[in-house]
Amino acid sequence: MPTSYDVAGIGNAIVDVLAPVDNGFLLTHQIAKGVMTLIDEYRAEHLYAAFPETREIAGGSAANTMVGLASLGAKGLFVGKVKEDRLGHSFTASLRDTGTHFTTPPAESGPATACCLIAVTPDGQRSMNTFLGASREIRAHDIDEDAIARSQILYVEGYQWDTPEAKIAITKAISVAKAAGRKVAFTLSDPFCVSRNREEFIALYKNEIDILLANEEELKALFELDEFDAAMQIVCRWPGTAAITRSAKGCVVVRGDDKFVIDAVPVQHVVDTTGAGDQFAAGFLFGLTRDFPLQICGSLGVVAASEVIAHYGARPETGLRALAQSSGLL
Repeated sequence: MPTSYDVAGIGNAIVDVLAPVDNGFLLTHQIAKGVMTLIDEYRAEHLYAAFPETREIAGGSAANTMVGLASLGAKGLFVGKVKEDRLGHSFTASLRDTGTHFTTPPAESGPATACCLIAVTPDGQRSMNTFLGASREIRAHDIDEDAIARSQILYVEGYQWDTPEAKIAITKAISVAKAAGRKVAFTLSDPFCVSRNREEFIALYKNEIDILLANEEELKALFELDEFDAAMQIVCRWPGTAAITRSAKGCVVVRGDDKFVIDAVPVQHVVDTTGAGDQFAAGFLFGLTRDFPLQICGSLGVVAASEVIAHYGARPETGLRALAQSSGLL
């Protein structure tokens, strides 16, 4: 079967609301630093009102990755749920403007379009407070089986696993992809997300996933280990492809006997780490869809990540394809 898309990504359709704050703001408003915390609509309204200044950008982890893929020249499909409201319209227009296909029907009723209130401290750490809203409403009937079957890689956002109905939809998509002989990529998303779903993530890792993307804290949480090297020893015995990011230490990519340690690209001033993992995934997956050597795939990932941490927001402001070309990777 011929392919129509390089990557089909399933994830939360969220509008990011970013605000620069100090550590005192985090303490005052009881915001856990550097992680993602799920909140309700009331808490979302309270924090939004408390933010000193804001910038709205359509986001969500997998959606950000799809935008990065489009910036590299890939053809992508995003599957996610918004409501028929102002933020839903904004999200849809923003995603489509990047060249990413987004055809999931919006919800006519129910909770509002999701938002993620991101408090960014001077050290570049982002503390995410997420109201999942309509993004939790994705159902099995939202999965376009033909489109999934015609995508080289199915990319699943771990955050989606927090919702029972989304699990059903994802399980359906994975089955379709597998039946069509496609690869399944999975991102662990967040250490707390891993802790909430560890047993099921382990089952996915053993039985369904071909490509694993994670950072070192997520990987250690998955295997309940304190040492990164011990976690990597387990991954090195796994038959799939793994890409593990380590912030300023770059990344480690593994496939069978092949293992590469790739340095991070130096950034003069880290402004906001929001989306670093998302854009790393974009670069890495792009390389895989082009059958590039594993080391080049990892290098594309760190180049994409370096672009996004140099400014506010989780999506590239400089064309990633041109950046990869100037780095000699394309």
